[in-house]
Amino acid sequence: MTEATRRPPGTPCWVSLMVHGLDATQEFYAALFGWEFSPGPTQLGPYVRALIGGKEVAGIGRLPADRHLQVAWTAYLASDDADVTAETIRSCGGTVGVGPLDAADAGRLVIASDPAGAVFGVWQAAEHTGTAVYGTHGTPVWNELRTRDSSSVGKFYQAVFGHEAKEDASAPDRLTLRLDGRPVATVRGMGQDLPRDRGPHWMTYFEVEDTDAAAHRVVELGGHVIEAPGPGPRGRAATVSDPEGAVFTIVRSDVP
Repeated sequence: MTEATRRPPGTPCWVSLMVHGLDATQEFYAALFGWEFSPGPTQLGPYVRALIGGKEVAGIGRLPADRHLQVAWTAYLASDDADVTAETIRSCGGTVGVGPLDAADAGRLVIASDPAGAVFGVWQAAEHTGTAVYGTHGTPVWNELRTRDSSSVGKFYQAVFGHEAKEDASAPDRLTLRLDGRPVATVRGMGQDLPRDRGPHWMTYFEVEDTDAAAHRVVELGGHVIEAPGPGPRGRAATVSDPEGAVFTIVRSDVP
């Protein structure tokens, strides 16, 4: 288990989920990952933070009853100035949907989408610096942007966050986003294989002790296995969804 500190700008630092059934969703992830919960900022409605060993790992909020939005995990990238980042997003062809706005004393946030339509968040930390612990069951371990074409959208993230984009020689149409030479995320161009019901999207990977056992547990709890457990670039992985349809990947990571 590794405790995290404040992240450099452009680094994935937090993940959150907006759902219709907040109580039922908490029960699902508590049973799957062992999460406990504490209240969080409520600027966007009822919201809780998921904890492991008292350390914050993710957030879950309730969608307004009249909002029929797709339920999906959102990755947040760190920023030193959310307002400046929002303007840069707009000038580079992205869209700002929410914010910039303050989340009480925790920090300042933006919800945006890149030119291909993938939704992501921007987080300017104050009291809350993001996910506080890594490397154990139930913690976010990686983020991957799944889109149609990696090169064009990769240039957007380079321009907004200063990422270096390195082609992956072992996989077609895949980029690794780096900061100061350190990999922080991947961009995977899927072309016609991109699921039409989700479109371009950020995929959150959660660490598990046993991928096969966790996939079985997802089904027991009312979720679904979308891609069965198998070898992947970050270890044995499976793509699954929770009972409300939020898609994520579980992985027994063999990447340090």
